[in-house]
Amino acid sequence: MAVQGIVSAIIVGIVIGALGRLIVPGRQRIGILLTILIGIVAALVGTALAAGLGVSDTRGIDWIELIIQIVLAGVGVALVAGLAGRRRG
Repeated sequence: MAVQGIVSAIIVGIVIGALGRLIVPGRQRIGILLTILIGIVAALVGTALAAGLGVSDTRGIDWIELIIQIVLAGVGVALVAGLAGRRRG
């Protein structure tokens, strides 16, 4: 993977992670780096899932792919925040 791909993955991870965190109700007690990591994983898995469904390459903005990525990030944030809450409790 080239440097440009890594930087792109980090930027997409920041945006997707933040949007995923916004759709999860309540307070999440996880750090920003973990949120970015969840966003990066959600972006990669969402892209693969969209490709498998045949909706990853459309004209203009790939809204369906973006929605899949954000939902996956929200699920990831909720799961990780839930696990982090159990460890502290």
